[in-house]
Amino acid sequence: MAFATDRDLLVLEPLLLRDVGWSAQTLVDVADVTVTGAVAQSLSSDFSTSGVTAGMAAVLNGVPVEILEVTSTTTLTVSLLRPVGDETAIPPAPGSGLAMVISTFGPQIELVHAQTLRSLGIEPSDAAAVPGEADIVNPMALALVESLGALHLILSSAAAMVGPGSPMWVKAAMYRERFDAARRRVVVEIDLDGDGAADAARRMNTAQFLRG
Repeated sequence: MAFATDRDLLVLEPLLLRDVGWSAQTLVDVADVTVTGAVAQSLSSDFSTSGVTAGMAAVLNGVPVEILEVTSTTTLTVSLLRPVGDETAIPPAPGSGLAMVISTFGPQIELVHAQTLRSLGIEPSDAAAVPGEADIVNPMALALVESLGALHLILSSAAAMVGPGSPMWVKAAMYRERFDAARRRVVVEIDLDGDGAADAARRMNTAQFLRG
């Protein structure tokens, strides 16, 4: 499972869901949402069956929001974008009959996730591998790396439709540079003996061992 989420992409590109909406990755598109506090309800929806999960994002009445929890098949806990992901929800404006579109860039994030793990010498498809994905002690250190890589993929695809020199093209190039820089900087701590403590520190395509 990827370390980054749609919410992490929203932090870097708050208008991403509005500007780059791919219908093939749209899970919910309704116009009957009622918002009370941090609760958004759509009686015509089945969020669970649609594949909606915490960490995704939506455009609610034109405003990007985080999805904090799927509380029932028809109800979500949502928030305006928070400075920190574990802070209390910031309720959007109340209302009824509101439009809401929930899309996900999960496929792009998962692709970068697999690439990131392989750069660390971890095969994502091998559940029995040691070390494995679950042995990474500081997974949040990789969330920014995966977010930047996913944004490069997403914006590159969008830029191909409008051609070189467009603002989308410039953004795609910027995120490629930021992705490369983040990959060079990040240090990932790995537990090699199953005791929950880091035994090794790896950079992309290299390994450095810590003293025990």
